[in-house]
Amino acid sequence: MTTTPATPALPGATGGPAPLPRRVVAQARFETVAMLRNGEQLLLLVVLPLMALVALTYTPLLDGVLPAGASRVEIAVPGVLALCVLSNAFSGQGIQTGFDRRYGVLRFLSTTPLGRSGLIAGKLLAILAVLAVQYVLVAGLGAALGWRPGPGALLLSVPVLLLGAAAFTGLGLLLAGTVRAEATLAVTNLVWVLLAAVGGTLFPSTTLPGAASWLVDVLPSGALGSALRETFLTGGPSPAPLVVLAVWALASWAAALRWFRWS
Repeated sequence: MTTTPATPALPGATGGPAPLPRRVVAQARFETVAMLRNGEQLLLLVVLPLMALVALTYTPLLDGVLPAGASRVEIAVPGVLALCVLSNAFSGQGIQTGFDRRYGVLRFLSTTPLGRSGLIAGKLLAILAVLAVQYVLVAGLGAALGWRPGPGALLLSVPVLLLGAAAFTGLGLLLAGTVRAEATLAVTNLVWVLLAAVGGTLFPSTTLPGAASWLVDVLPSGALGSALRETFLTGGPSPAPLVVLAVWALASWAAALRWFRWS
């Protein structure tokens, strides 16, 4: 009786799916590269925020809201960082997820060893990776324009940005998982413009009349912009905008878990 020689195992082969952390990291790497290589996404995530930073620094748009002793760039950088979160976690991820859902990509990936939880974790890691790139680019350009934040403010800004990213990611996924992809594209772009212009992102809510100012303060964009400006100007944010962001994050994720449709 003859025996068939065993096929040698390939180096690194395990005979089964890779561990979940490795699958999540691979998915996050794929989504990060996809966002940064896409021309429209790159415009939204990097080019427009950097252009906004230069415009706000060299034009008098912020002159009416500058605190005593503050320069334009000291108000512009926190606002542009808030805009980066809005562009990345809400608009960018919302549009991408909406079209992935339309073409069946979400449904397919949810049946692979990656699973639904792994897919969501990969998206979250991709958002954080892109946000890190945005932070470095905005801070670098800000430094070139004269921005000199304290080390403590830089450290404190990270959890503020993460809380803002959590709130806007939940909102982006909620929108992408409940309406058609074309509607997601239209709504996210419209909301991006409105929140950037009058939602407290780039300009403090004090530029608006009393009732409108109060409304902006309870929006996630207004809370994030206010918290970041306070962090860099005074060394730390006040509790109110952090509470607003936490409420938006909890509510948006609860709604997304309840109503998100994978196909």
